[in-house]
Amino acid sequence: MTTERTLVLVKPDGVARGLTGQVLARIEAKGYRLVELKLVHAERALLERHYEEHRGKPFFGPLVEFMLSGPVVAAVVEGHRVIEGFRSLAGSTEPTTAAPGTIRGDLGRDWGEQVQQNIVHGSDSPESAEREIGIWFG
Repeated sequence: MTTERTLVLVKPDGVARGLTGQVLARIEAKGYRLVELKLVHAERALLERHYEEHRGKPFFGPLVEFMLSGPVVAAVVEGHRVIEGFRSLAGSTEPTTAAPGTIRGDLGRDWGEQVQQNIVHGSDSPESAEREIGIWFG
């Protein structure tokens, strides 16, 4: 069995609403293992590196500002097919239409902001996971 690692972020909205414990509990209940975990006040340079592929898009600046708005919980999560599994657990990026039973479907909502505040981020591929874990954990 091949074990993968992924980066999971509980975004400022999730931390501010006190949802970090629920998010982490869902990850562990799914059978994944928390390998590293930290609460961070991310710096602009780190966030710009993390979202580099979106540079030049209209939402890049507002997204970085949103992620600067409060602390973020960063986690390295490990398990068999964890990248795919966590993205399924997180649900659609649009909280209004995310399926019930998912993190975003159960805990998220559209606040009418310029950037979607959707509680969590999860890496979308093994390559992204490796790059993102390097950015957040060195």
